[in-house]
Amino acid sequence: MTWPQIAALDREVVVLVPIAAVEQHGHHLPMATDTILCDAVVFGVENLKPEKILLLPTQWLGASTHHLGMPGTLSATWSSHINIILEPIRCLLEHGFKRILIVNGHGGNADGFHLALRQLALEKPHVFLGGINYWDAAADQVRDLLRGPRKSVGHACEFETALMMHLRPELVATAEIKDDDVGPELLALRNVFFPLDMKHQTKYGCAGNPTAAMAETGRRLYEAVIAGLAKTIEDIRALPLKADRPKSFND
Repeated sequence: MTWPQIAALDREVVVLVPIAAVEQHGHHLPMATDTILCDAVVFGVENLKPEKILLLPTQWLGASTHHLGMPGTLSATWSSHINIILEPIRCLLEHGFKRILIVNGHGGNADGFHLALRQLALEKPHVFLGGINYWDAAADQVRDLLRGPRKSVGHACEFETALMMHLRPELVATAEIKDDDVGPELLALRNVFFPLDMKHQTKYGCAGNPTAAMAETGRRLYEAVIAGLAKTIEDIRALPLKADRPKSFND
């Protein structure tokens, strides 16, 4: 789009801000997996709702320090990561856009985008600011569709491998697929946060059951995620902004 085209947009569109990563994905998936998948998801949503969203380019540099033990991983520092989320959004807010949704494609980005949104909320209290891991837009369907014992999204897992088998099968090294996870002694510490180090806490750099992945599962997961995000966008568009809420909302 040109700048006059963007200037003419209805400021009620939802600005989608996709963020991802370039990092190791075990022996069977490429470094750009998170960016490839996040790109595919947001472009799929744009195809469904082209008049209702403004899509930013996917930010490929993520918070991936826990993968740096494997060569090729690229990572921003925490302060840089938060700023590369904050600063483009500030530009769009200054241009009058009112509804922002970060679409996250890498679990390690969660802390950073949460902090970025908290900062933006202090600066712009009368706009909608939100963020979602794209797979959480269809959490129930994801759980039901996964065939392996792990019913949640891990790393280079059944979920990511199945999506890649559907979207970019030529990039999946099927002969190298192996199940993997962090050490059982850490997984036994329920409700305890511990910082991941994928080099020392996994065997291959994965967390999940990629051996259960199938392209057909990936197709169904992809369709479910896109439909879930499209519904989320409709819900965000329907929300009254703080300045527009009737007084009863604040009683």
